[in-house]
Amino acid sequence: MADATSVGSLGNSRETSGRSGPIGFCHVTLVADGKSPSVPWMFAEKQTGTMFVDRVTIYCKGGDGGNGCLSFRREAHVPRGGPDGGDGGRGGHVIVRADRNVGSLANIVGRKHWHAQRGRHGEGGQRTGRNGADLEILVPPGTIVRDADRGHVLKDLARHGDWVIVARGGRGGHGNKHFATPTNRAPREWEPGEPGQERNVTLELKLIADVGLVGKPNAGKSTLLSRLSRAHPEIADYPFTTRYPVLGLVRIGYDYEFVMADIPGLIEGAHAGVGLGHEFLKHVERTRVLVHLVEPEPMDGSDPIDNYHNIREELRLHDPALLDRPEVIAVTKCELPDAPAVAELLQEDLNRPVLQISAVTGKGLPQLLSKIRHLLDGEG
Repeated sequence: MADATSVGSLGNSRETSGRSGPIGFCHVTLVADGKSPSVPWMFAEKQTGTMFVDRVTIYCKGGDGGNGCLSFRREAHVPRGGPDGGDGGRGGHVIVRADRNVGSLANIVGRKHWHAQRGRHGEGGQRTGRNGADLEILVPPGTIVRDADRGHVLKDLARHGDWVIVARGGRGGHGNKHFATPTNRAPREWEPGEPGQERNVTLELKLIADVGLVGKPNAGKSTLLSRLSRAHPEIADYPFTTRYPVLGLVRIGYDYEFVMADIPGLIEGAHAGVGLGHEFLKHVERTRVLVHLVEPEPMDGSDPIDNYHNIREELRLHDPALLDRPEVIAVTKCELPDAPAVAELLQEDLNRPVLQISAVTGKGLPQLLSKIRHLLDGEG
């Protein structure tokens, strides 16, 4: 049995503005631009804890540049001291940075506007104004930063430490010292600071996990993740128990580990917005290996073989490249009477190995972990 620990919580850890703290669990795709959510419902999970959010739209503005200074040197015994107005400071940038200590976009959803500090004005004595402080927005690795108005991608923050400037600060204006020439020794010209860049930004999180669990609702994905890791997804005997992605860190022995993601159940038509899978199919895109769980005795009486092909079709319609992803097929709940027969039929239909596992009894889990490890190591 593999020892494991969960990958933190899927909530916020910190942000530069100091906004943090526990808030209730909530479903995804909230927007912070005053518009309604992209899905018409939200689920409150717990009164304490964190909130998982994977899409948010915010307004960012770089700091304005400081104004240049109009000043002349005034000092005893120094006639015609000349201009000495300093330049204004640059406004601060708004920067989005990937931080592995942040699990979702929940630290951003409660704040609509993000303004960087403006630059200070120039002063006499050729003193340049101080630059405005940059404002950093911390997001999880795997966040795609888009221009909300034009739709193009500014940057894919795939790794810890990746960053992008989404709103540049304005340049500081020149003081009158800058305009002094041999023929204009007492200029009275000065420049105002340039305004900071303004932009509506959409942040979209696609979780980065090594292994993704896919399958129909109630196929046993959450139970398997809780057995292999210390993650605590909600488990119940009804479909659509999982309403947001859950990550768990699975350890094999003392020197090998990988991140496993429990993706909410998919149904036919998920790529077009049916069920809960529409908002979560994107989280499958970054996984390296797919573990497809097939329930031998579905609660709705459907055929397990057809269910497998339906899920594969939904993956193809969402992104054809997902069909080329390494896949492990496993019939869950192998303690049920029909499980061996379903596994045999599925293996004959696909002409490829099909595992039989049970997250309750632990049967087949060592073989599953071994197969996953071989695929992750490229030994598939």
